[in-house]
Amino acid sequence: MIQALAQLRQQPIISAVSIIGTALAIFLIMLVVMMQQVKTAPFAPESNRDRFLHVKYMSLTNKSWGESSSSNGPMSVQTAKELYASLKTPEAVTIYMCFTEATPVCLPGQPSKSVDKLETDAQFWKVFDFQFIDGKPFDQAAFDAGQPVAVITRSVSRALFGTAEGVSGREFLLNHASYRVAGVVEDVSTLANIAYAQIWIPYTSTRVGTTSWTDGHMGYMSCTLLAKSREDFDAIREESFRRLEEYNKVIGEDGYYIIHRNRPYDQEKASINGSANREFDVARENRSRLILYLILLIVPAINLGSMTQSRLRQRVSEIGVRRAFGSTRMEIMGQILMENMVVTLMAGFWGFLMSVAFAYLGSELLFSVGYSSTYVVPRTDMSMLLHASTFGWALLFCFILNLLSTGLPAWMASRINIVTAMRGKLH
Repeated sequence: MIQALAQLRQQPIISAVSIIGTALAIFLIMLVVMMQQVKTAPFAPESNRDRFLHVKYMSLTNKSWGESSSSNGPMSVQTAKELYASLKTPEAVTIYMCFTEATPVCLPGQPSKSVDKLETDAQFWKVFDFQFIDGKPFDQAAFDAGQPVAVITRSVSRALFGTAEGVSGREFLLNHASYRVAGVVEDVSTLANIAYAQIWIPYTSTRVGTTSWTDGHMGYMSCTLLAKSREDFDAIREESFRRLEEYNKVIGEDGYYIIHRNRPYDQEKASINGSANREFDVARENRSRLILYLILLIVPAINLGSMTQSRLRQRVSEIGVRRAFGSTRMEIMGQILMENMVVTLMAGFWGFLMSVAFAYLGSELLFSVGYSSTYVVPRTDMSMLLHASTFGWALLFCFILNLLSTGLPAWMASRINIVTAMRGKLH
């Protein structure tokens, strides 16, 4: 550590360029990591992402359509109930509209405001962990009765009533129909791509739940299954495959057949699999991401390696003396690597801070999404950006970058002939 700091003071320009270059490299690669992490890391109201299994879409075919023809998209309520709500292994299963819908809200005689509406069932509040400020979620009885009740966010409540507290039970107009506030929750980031909305209502209070096509199989609905633990994933899939096989026998009498494409998907696979008629290869996506990481590491490592070699040129005599007093090649190489690791960690720390600050302040640029029909700016906080794995990735990249940029120069320095080195020459 002391030797590394002394080297920084002796060669301030080269040291500054090395630290800045390393910091920028870590900054760029950590931005890529964070952009991926917000898709899979848990945060409220999707704190159970590690236990989620999703079925956003499905594929349906019919013998009369031909071998390569299929209908692809969301399910009907009937299909979702038959295939997934009837499963016994999951802790809970929720059925909800597959997308938010821009809908006007207002008080009678007041100007309307467009908000993102999501239609759900009562199980939705057991699967996702919303923070209620006032009131409570609508229950199963209200859902079964199709009551016009709603859960709204703090910002919507303030826009309607001027406050977010004490508003449960009050009425407002949703798409010109009267609805009653059941509860108020904290605003939800659009990065919570399943739970996000600004207002949630029972799908039984509208006609969405009864709207379907292709003989009642396709509709507007998706579903999420909450497992008791990740160890139950295989059991849930096996049960769902058995249920699908039974259901296909029933609808097969009319020539229909549902193609499951290995659904339901866990959070990671669902985050990259946005297509109904195609199953993405997670391993292939991870390999592509790994190649991107390596490119972002190798390019700066080449430049940093040249600077490391330049610093070592001025330490040739010192290396020769150490070798003359009995230091082995491995000791010389290890010391150089450790000295540069200190520098890399210092630069990595600043690069990591820069990436967190940029991700937090530039969330609109980095995390903009297309499913917010009213274009709500993506909101981030530290609970989304900082996880134990984030620090782990940062340390790993610092180690790899240090090894790539210093490994070869350190190996070459350890191979210098003692007599030649003491003369201050490399060859």
